[in-house]
Amino acid sequence: MATHTHAIHRPVSRPHDGDLWQRLVHGVLDRFLLLPIGAAIALVWANTAPESYFRLSHALAFPVNEIAMAFFLALIAQELYEAMLPGGALHGWRHRTLPMVAALGGFAGSVFAYLLYVNLAHEQMLVPAWPVVAAIDIAAGYYVLRLIYPRRSAVVAFLLMVAVATNAVAITVVAVQRAEFSASPAGLALLLAALAGAAMLRRRGVTAFWPYWLFGGTLSWLGLYWMGIHPALALVPIVPLLPHDRRAGEVFEDRLDDDPVHHAEHEWNGVAQVALFLFGFVNAGVMLGHIDTGTWAVVVAALAGRPLGVLVAVALAVTAGLHLPRHMQWRDVAIVALATTSGFTFALFLASAALPIGAVSEQVTIGALLTAAGALVTLGLAWALGAGRFKARREQWRPHPG
Repeated sequence: MATHTHAIHRPVSRPHDGDLWQRLVHGVLDRFLLLPIGAAIALVWANTAPESYFRLSHALAFPVNEIAMAFFLALIAQELYEAMLPGGALHGWRHRTLPMVAALGGFAGSVFAYLLYVNLAHEQMLVPAWPVVAAIDIAAGYYVLRLIYPRRSAVVAFLLMVAVATNAVAITVVAVQRAEFSASPAGLALLLAALAGAAMLRRRGVTAFWPYWLFGGTLSWLGLYWMGIHPALALVPIVPLLPHDRRAGEVFEDRLDDDPVHHAEHEWNGVAQVALFLFGFVNAGVMLGHIDTGTWAVVVAALAGRPLGVLVAVALAVTAGLHLPRHMQWRDVAIVALATTSGFTFALFLASAALPIGAVSEQVTIGALLTAAGALVTLGLAWALGAGRFKARREQWRPHPG
């Protein structure tokens, strides 16, 4: 009997435990959860032993914010670029004009709400932080909508285009507004040399990514740094010249490690995950006692100004003659608008790029962290409206007659 029990249970329990651990690890990595984990550690450390935390975070700030984050930003660019290739999830998607209009409305709504709040509070020193409130966390919004709409790719595509357009404008504004910005001919020459080098590697059929990063990425980083543009953007111009495989499945979907390009992407993802953890640790450690006007201005701008701006812009566009994407209803538009509320990753990045260390940066950073609550608000609205997977669950809660 003991032998029989041993024979039955040993092969069952161990793979089950291993599978559970693997699913947990993959869930954390695939959903970019190392960032909030690093942020949580930073918050606890900064508020319990601030001297040691700030000493370490200041020492890590430059290598993490200026160098390591380049791999994460390039990974996001790679995912979206492949999705827009022929056969990709976002290629040839109809009604592209409407998400662009929605992005413009969300951008205007968030910035207007922020500036109105700080001006009514007579806190003019907070005005320069306005580009930060326009940021949208692409990964957070994506996974919230995938949870609500597991089979509705059009809704997810709408969000992705809104988020990409909004973040592109916000990052451009921050890059141009930096005090160090200068259209240096030498910096531009380095950037062009980086692109030429990457194009040569692509023409020679190089499938490993590290030569592109080592040669093209280094030159691009130096060129942007010389021009006063945030060098963490250095790898983004290189992305279109990398070896690509169209992403026929969903964006951020894990692919088999079955060829050199996919293998390189897996290695790249690992580096980006470490960068995200360190980024959260370095930038999210703020004193909670510093919650003030700037914090609430960011929250109001993200959770009220942006979704209202998206809805108003879409309503005006539809009135002018545009049409909602096929299979999308107004309740879906409302849910997408709320899914744009989380700024988190990109808001922290813009805050670190645009603001000097001080009271304004601390207030805005706490506000950026609090915008993560937008995910819960989005799920709540989806349940209340019976959207996506919540439709059947809502019907179960309805009282039956008689």
